[in-house]
This record gives sequence, structure tokens and C-alpha cells, in this order.
Amino acid sequence: MVLDSILASPHRRSPSFRKQFSRDDSLSWPTLIQRHRFLLTALALLAFLCTVYLYFAVTFTATGSCSGLNVKSTHKKRKLNIRYREEEIEGVSPLVEKYWFQRYHLFSRYDEGIRMDEEGWYSVTPEQIAIRHARRCVAAASNSNPLVIDCFAGVGGNAIQFARMCCSVVAIDIDPHKLELAIHNAKIYGVQHCIDFIIGDFFQLAPLLKGDIVFLAPPWGGPSYKSIEKFTLDLLKPKDGFSIFQVAQAITPNIIMFLPRNVDLHQVEELSWLSSPPLAVEIEESYLQNNVKGVTAYFGGAACR
Repeated sequence: MVLDSILASPHRRSPSFRKQFSRDDSLSWPTLIQRHRFLLTALALLAFLCTVYLYFAVTFTATGSCSGLNVKSTHKKRKLNIRYREEEIEGVSPLVEKYWFQRYHLFSRYDEGIRMDEEGWYSVTPEQIAIRHARRCVAAASNSNPLVIDCFAGVGGNAIQFARMCCSVVAIDIDPHKLELAIHNAKIYGVQHCIDFIIGDFFQLAPLLKGDIVFLAPPWGGPSYKSIEKFTLDLLKPKDGFSIFQVAQAITPNIIMFLPRNVDLHQVEELSWLSSPPLAVEIEESYLQNNVKGVTAYFGGAACR
């Protein structure tokens, strides 16, 4: 081949090659390019393929490195989140652990610093149900700023939603710690200025109270209420449901009462007979994610007209 001959040592060139070389000495560059165009084309193609190969090799190597870093970073974040969640669960007792997994249904702004004691975890009204109660209060009121008395306020679930619906609220609880938590939670929702928090016994304070609507969500006796086939009103705390209702009725006939889902509905209807004439009554099941979480009874002006 010509290329091999060029690369070979001058001492080994044959006479025929010297003659050929002598004849080619007079050839111009265009003629040389024309004669070896196939070889030059092959070299150009090889150079192009090498360039493409190097480009993709560098690009994929860089991408793979970044991808590896991203995977490592995501894995690290997951580890931190799992560790954070485990640490948070450690601060929750086994009794309320399942309620911790429902925390965003209890307070949608839980991550902003919501606080609850153990009883608060299983006794607070889920936020969507509390919003429903608040809307019914506004619909039943004769004025745009009704005064709602939350007689067993706990950690503030219902009181907060009443205040968010432009209601003035009196929130009562006998436990100072629970009211402290309720005040803190109300600040997170920015409605603390709409609520008057009162530490005291509702039954002693009732003769001094006046309001448009009374909201009753007395303690149900803890999570064990679910094991009872038919929950009767005498199981409510701190007094039976009939006694609680009679005290509330002295304030206003417009009463909303949140009760367990397995409550004896006949007894709930009987509460309306404690008044003469009997109060209008409406009973509805309160749902959360297609599950019945409780029963809400509306009496007097709070019932649908």
C-alpha cells in the first residue's frame, strides 16, 4: 500500500517506488486530494465518530455522577424523616399512637406546632367535623356575629373553628392545662383574640352565662366507648347527658351536642322532651373519610327549619 510505503524506511524503497515518487513530485495539491479522497473521507469520518463518542462518554459520566448524588441525597432525607417520625412517635403513648397517624385530620396545621395532652388526642373533634359544626352555628344564628359557648373546650378544636367562622366564643374547661394548650393552638390559627378562655366548672358557671348557641361535646369516657354496643347518655362525663342538657337549656334552647357514633338515638330524641313545648331536633351522622366518627344532634333554633 502507498501508506505503508510512505511509513517504511527510505533505505528499503524499491526503484519502482522512486520512479513513481519522482513522477508524482510534479502533482498539485488538488490532484493529490482527488486521488486520495476515499482515504481522507475515511479519516474525517473516523475523527467525527471519535468526537461523538467522547462527547457522550463525558456527558453520561457526568449525569451518572449527579444522579448518584441525587439518589444519595434523597436516601439521606428519607432516613432523616424516618428518624424524626420515630422520635416524635416515642413521645406519644401507645394509647394514642393510632390517633397520631390521624393528626392532620385533627388539626390540618399540626406541623406548625399544635399541642395536645393524651386525652386531647382521642377527644378533640376532627377538624372537618368541627368546621361543619361552626357552619351550622352561623346558619342558625339570627346575627352575623353569634356568641357560642363551648362548654367542654378541651384543647380547642371546636372553639378555633367557631372563631374562624366569625363567631364570638366563650371556651370553658375545668383543666387549666387543657386551656393553656387551647390558647396555644388558637394562636397558630390566628383566632385567639376571638375567644374568651375561662377556667372553671361549667355547671357552676352556667347560671352566669348568656349566649346564642351552646355547644356540648362532653367527654365520652375514653376510647373504650367503642366496645359498647349501645352507648347510653348516663355514660357521659362528668355527669349524665340529661343533666348536662338541662343545664345548657337554661342558657339557650339552641344547642348542638356531639356524641359517640354508637349512642342510643332514642335517648338523644328524649332530650328534646325536657323542654315544654319539646324542642325541634335534628340528628345527623358526622363523617370523616367515609367513616362515621360521631353523631351530632341539633336542638331548637340550631335544627334545620
